[in-house]
Amino acid sequence: MATLELTEQNFGAVIEREGIALVDWWASWCGPCRMFAPVFEAASTEHPDIVFGKVDTEAQRGLAGAARIMSIPTLMAFRDGILVFSQAGALPGQALEQLITAIRELDMTGVRRQVAEQGAAKTA
Repeated sequence: MATLELTEQNFGAVIEREGIALVDWWASWCGPCRMFAPVFEAASTEHPDIVFGKVDTEAQRGLAGAARIMSIPTLMAFRDGILVFSQAGALPGQALEQLITAIRELDMTGVRRQVAEQGAAKTA
């Protein structure tokens, strides 16, 4: 599967879906972003069941601000609409594959319980 261009209009629908969505926050002037792009693209062809999306932080400044992107490239991973990973910096291919494996193996029942507990603690 090719990567999707994510914008303010489609971002929510992509990350809130069931399954895994990986989001690469990038800009054309960013050297590390350009180095990570082929790694991300290759992974998208290896894992057609995962949505691979890219957000151009220059074109989508509002979205990047809302996501509190402070450094690029930043990779975010969502599973079943829950942010389960966020890290700045370009990953090598092997590290991206390890991340994908770890996300697939997550106990989402436990993750949902932690999210609920964190939400309850914030409102207490």
